[in-house]
Amino acid sequence: MADDAVVTTIDDRGVANVAINRPAVHNAYNREVILALIDAFTALAADARVRVVVLRGNGKHFQVGADLKWVKANRDLSFEENVAVSMDTTNAVRGLNDFPKPTVALVHGGCFGGGVGMAASCDVVIASEDAIFSITEARWGLVAGPILPQLIARMGVARVRRYALSCERFDARRAMEVGLVDEVCATGALDQAAAPIIEALLMSGPDAATETKRLTLELAGQTIDDTMARQLAEGHAAKRMTDEAVEGLDSFIERRKAVWYPE
Repeated sequence: MADDAVVTTIDDRGVANVAINRPAVHNAYNREVILALIDAFTALAADARVRVVVLRGNGKHFQVGADLKWVKANRDLSFEENVAVSMDTTNAVRGLNDFPKPTVALVHGGCFGGGVGMAASCDVVIASEDAIFSITEARWGLVAGPILPQLIARMGVARVRRYALSCERFDARRAMEVGLVDEVCATGALDQAAAPIIEALLMSGPDAATETKRLTLELAGQTIDDTMARQLAEGHAAKRMTDEAVEGLDSFIERRKAVWYPE
């Protein structure tokens, strides 16, 4: 439905489209979006009709990361409640990364924070020339723990060390240079660019594709077990509750530099 946080459709070929649907806030994610994504991808994994999944964002942007007002509100929760929130986030990205069918991310506009992690978790990433990327968490006194495994797998340690520490913005061409993006197309041409890739994916045997993806992740050491997921979630939650994170989130909401910036 139009007011759902995530909208899913499936065409006659078995291509599912999953659209993050909070355009009024640039598709910033909150708990509703996280749980809706988990539900959507769980259902699609079990649906024998589905061969390929395309992830996109409705409106002007792909996904601009967390709704920081929602993140700020979480600091009033207990530590265990905060861990539960971070566990949902970790499992959403982990589930996307391990999803047993081919996935294609179509990125336009802003792709920040968790949005970069979502894109990095997909098998194929196509960005239009208007796309802008940034791993933003450290800028706001947070840590991008739940998405760091996927970012490292996509971009490599050296690139993540630069962009996760500096939080610099970079364009689609640079994203392709550092391995985050596979192809860049003209603004407004994402579906046309994706069409031949989707056709190629549909030519592969469904079971063979699933097994190939599973083995590739396993052999590369790119699967996150429950113990590591819990550690990532606990660290993510603990950092969100610190004074530094409080100041970082306040600086964002108040549109000012954080106190640690030397004037």
